[in-house]
Amino acid sequence: MTAQLSKKGEAWSARFSEPVSDLVKRYTASVFFDKRLALFDIQGSLAHAEMLAAQRIISAEDRAGIERGMAQIKGEIEAGSFEWLLDLEDVHLNIEKRLTELVGDAGKRLHTGRSRNDQVATDIRLYVRAAIDDIVVLLNGLRAALTDLAEQNADTIMPGFTHMQVAQPITFGHHMLAYVEMFGRDVERMQDARKRVNRLPLGAAALAGTTFPIDRERVARTLGFDDVCHNSLDAVSDRDFAIEFCAAGALIMTHISRMSEELVIWMSPRVGFIDIADRFCTGSSIMPQKKNPDVPELARGKTGRVYGHLTGLLTLMKGQPLAYNKDNQEDKEPLFDTVDTLVDTLRIFADMAGGITVKPDNMRAAALQGYATATDLADYLVKKGLPFRDAHEAVARAVRACDDLEYDLAEMSLDQLRAFSSLIGDDVFAVLTLEGSVAARDHVGGTAPRQVRAAIARVRAQLAG
Repeated sequence: MTAQLSKKGEAWSARFSEPVSDLVKRYTASVFFDKRLALFDIQGSLAHAEMLAAQRIISAEDRAGIERGMAQIKGEIEAGSFEWLLDLEDVHLNIEKRLTELVGDAGKRLHTGRSRNDQVATDIRLYVRAAIDDIVVLLNGLRAALTDLAEQNADTIMPGFTHMQVAQPITFGHHMLAYVEMFGRDVERMQDARKRVNRLPLGAAALAGTTFPIDRERVARTLGFDDVCHNSLDAVSDRDFAIEFCAAGALIMTHISRMSEELVIWMSPRVGFIDIADRFCTGSSIMPQKKNPDVPELARGKTGRVYGHLTGLLTLMKGQPLAYNKDNQEDKEPLFDTVDTLVDTLRIFADMAGGITVKPDNMRAAALQGYATATDLADYLVKKGLPFRDAHEAVARAVRACDDLEYDLAEMSLDQLRAFSSLIGDDVFAVLTLEGSVAARDHVGGTAPRQVRAAIARVRAQLAG
């Protein structure tokens, strides 16, 4: 994919007998989306020029001219005054043409020993690496916000659910820490993916390497890469690192979507566990009373969008022979949109977490429904010497009796409870309270307020480190 630029600035003019049609130009051009890579392209080009000069492939004067021209181009791009030309197809040729206008033949020598194939692969890796670093910061920001919310509610009792049925009492702080753990694993996945992103393809050239005496390790050190890609065919043709990034991004959005679903349910007036600050909600065009949780609802939808990008990239790669193919131009838009979606979602969710108002009375009332302390009664009987299966059966009969009487277990008298097991004594009521239930689960990972606060301390130490 080594391009020639005509005096008119058109690519490929020396090879073809007729110009590319305007329709084909629009169909094949990537400049209007891959210009996002411009500053990474400049960063890679400067490292390449430094190496070429050190290897005496270009002169020190040429290197100085390239650096001077790139500084001006960078300023023009940042100021929004750079002219992007469709005829030049992509970000690389646009920058190269402008560089040649500014510094003459030195700009033409910059492309020595490389191809757009290894150039774009390098740009994308630099872009994804920077995106990962930003996303890790945002994930930890969301974890910190949720940890703050957990600390404020370490003693706030709510029902825990399985199958959307009341299961056992837990604390809202414990519930929030579950998401802190999920997003913590997301940080680990991003950091692990970064190791495979952070390998330099530059020097692979079009597909076979180059005849010039380049120093790839020097360029890798300059750009902060951990290693070079060790096979030139693989270096220019695979995008598995971008797919892996999108897979990790899809899991982030899975966790965002699960939390979104709960926020929507909890904010419903029929549940009423929380309220979300007005700035994250909208009203209705016809119903004046409505306050809709649009942000978490939209995040659920955007999760499908990110899944689609992952599937699209997997499909893009699955049928490609070695080495580079034009198909790979289609890798950028889904990748860019995945980054944008993750960055925007994580930023807004961290802010939204600080705008959640908890309604503890409603949570407590819900926890009193559904016999949430039934397991505590079974555990109590086991500790008195009854085999667990027998204890389970005794409590099940007690619950059925409560259904008939429209009582909660804690509202039954001692005599009523003893009808189901003679092992029950007057100490039973301590384990049937919501507070007693959560306090009893006092081990690492348990919902006891003491353990919630210990978990919060661990997370804060991790975030500080």
